[in-house]
Amino acid sequence: MEKFIDLRSDTVTLPTQEMREAMYRAEVGDDVYGEDPTVKKLEEMAAEITGKEAAMFVTSGTQGNQVSIMTHTHPGDEIILEEKSHIFTYEVGGIGYLAGVQTRTIPGKKGVMDPSEIEAAIREDDIHFPKTSLICVENTHNRAGGTVIPLNVLKWTYEIAQNHGIPVHLDGARIFNAAIYLGVPVKEIAKFADSVMFCLSKGLCAPVGSIVAGSREFIKRARKFRKMLGGGLRQAGILAAAGIVALEKMVGRLKEDHENARLLAEGLNAIPGIFIDMETVQTNIVICDISGFKINASEFAKRLLKKGIKINGGSGYLVRFVTHYGIEKKDILKAIEAVKEVAEEIL
Repeated sequence: MEKFIDLRSDTVTLPTQEMREAMYRAEVGDDVYGEDPTVKKLEEMAAEITGKEAAMFVTSGTQGNQVSIMTHTHPGDEIILEEKSHIFTYEVGGIGYLAGVQTRTIPGKKGVMDPSEIEAAIREDDIHFPKTSLICVENTHNRAGGTVIPLNVLKWTYEIAQNHGIPVHLDGARIFNAAIYLGVPVKEIAKFADSVMFCLSKGLCAPVGSIVAGSREFIKRARKFRKMLGGGLRQAGILAAAGIVALEKMVGRLKEDHENARLLAEGLNAIPGIFIDMETVQTNIVICDISGFKINASEFAKRLLKKGIKINGGSGYLVRFVTHYGIEKKDILKAIEAVKEVAEEIL
């Protein structure tokens, strides 16, 4: 079987051998009845890590975000979020279809919304207006290139929300990457949100699953919405066991992914025809503008695939490379050389 260097996403990571063995040996029970000890252990660990009272295992980050929004809001409400956020862009319109809320989007700078613009977008108490019932932030920000929201901005945003009696939900799919970048524990980020979602199945390498954390009352209500969306799992400890290993063993190594992303970005940015805003290269995502090549992202991806490098294409001129577990320095150097070869063919 031909081996590819897969830089499409950190979702392509494979579970470690320790995860596979933990899944095999997992003690299980029916989680809908609250009887799976391994799920309970994972949820307790996640609550402790995020500094929240309780946590809930969900099947995916999207499900976690949608359940959180449904729990915080009522149909007809309005939520505030960044215009290129994952919740708004990549979750199939679930906020409108499932929660029945409308969106008020704010353009961010490198994915970061200005808190003063958030406050200006909060609706007044007027019979003509929907109620602003939730503010959503994303840390790290996927489409901005894995950029991190500074703690002072998170704090400012949360203080504004509290002053207006509005909860904050943190889409922290890659919150551990943000914590590594900021050099703080995850709970120092999560404390500026009423609920937080994070993924176990990206850089942490678990095969399935995400976590939603918040107050005990919030999680109690959220479990009903999880059940409504088909997320009431049975012997889910088999999956949760890998999540436990992820939290215990895979967090510290994310720094290596960040270093590889920086190496990749520096190498690619030196190639004629490519431009990278190096200020956005903060974690494990590299966004490249290839408009200098005069071919779109789809054609660029096809040419790289022939050289053994996988990335996602598209109709525009932006491409994304994501570093993760299983990608080593030698793979980064091979990817840079492959892009150089493509550049020589085109220019």
